[in-house]
Amino acid sequence: MAVRTTVDIPEPLHDRLRHRAQSSGVSIRNLIVRALEQTYDGPPKGDPVTGPLIRAKGKRGPRFPKDENPHDLVFS
Repeated sequence: MAVRTTVDIPEPLHDRLRHRAQSSGVSIRNLIVRALEQTYDGPPKGDPVTGPLIRAKGKRGPRFPKDENPHDLVFS
């Protein structure tokens, strides 16, 4: 069973979709459905990131610095 969804597509993108559909001999709907299936086919890859990306040793800076420049904390 299909579900009807309305999406506002910017005109330049719609023009590109229309030209691609005409040159491929398929409908715009077919192009969009195929792109969504390719993008969201199967379970998500990998595990979601829940912890810090970099494990560092040493003292941590303040959680919410007020007067410091964040770059000073990162690159020091």
